[in-house]
Amino acid sequence: MNRPPVRVVIADDHTLLRQALADLLGMESDFTVVALAGDGLSAVEAARTHQPDVLLLDVEMPRSEAADTVRKVAAVARDTRVIILTMHTDARLMQSLSRLGISGYLHKGVDRQALTGAIRAAAVDDQTVHVSLPRQAPPAPGPAVPGTGTVRLTDRELQVLRLVARAMSNRQIAHELALSEGTVKRHLRNTFAKLGAVSRLDAVNKAVAAALLSPPAR
Repeated sequence: MNRPPVRVVIADDHTLLRQALADLLGMESDFTVVALAGDGLSAVEAARTHQPDVLLLDVEMPRSEAADTVRKVAAVARDTRVIILTMHTDARLMQSLSRLGISGYLHKGVDRQALTGAIRAAAVDDQTVHVSLPRQAPPAPGPAVPGTGTVRLTDRELQVLRLVARAMSNRQIAHELALSEGTVKRHLRNTFAKLGAVSRLDAVNKAVAAALLSPPAR
């Protein structure tokens, strides 16, 4: 039986970008854009009214900060997954929003496949933070990962983490690597423990900082 379309609200204060996203998603047969919003309060009201599966939320909009908007959406639309759209790659901002339960943190330079993949994955998986960031120069050495010199990930753990950085869900990773979801979760638990990470997003950031992983591509 076919799944019903993923219902999406797009919130961005740039009219052209907002409409461009709506047009792009409208070309996908399994998406329905149910509302557009140009500021934080309108985004919350759209979530309340339409109860979408996914809210695409610009991180910088008038009439509400992103964290406040995420909290308000969680209060009025408990089943709505929030994917942040941003021009920022600030790890602290990503971590603070991930603690509020966002389902994705995507740079506005991501390609169509990364965007639509993250939306589809968020609609069916409420435990994963999907991250897609632009390629950057390797970060300067620093204290991001305590004991970085002693961190060692197995080849399989690195394979799994690379797919996490591509915003793939546990189910997608399991299919890609011909593993069970339980095995994928075990590799992630081991990776989190080795990196001292508290989330998928944190694990990717720390692996990049430790030069164990290249920054996610566009």
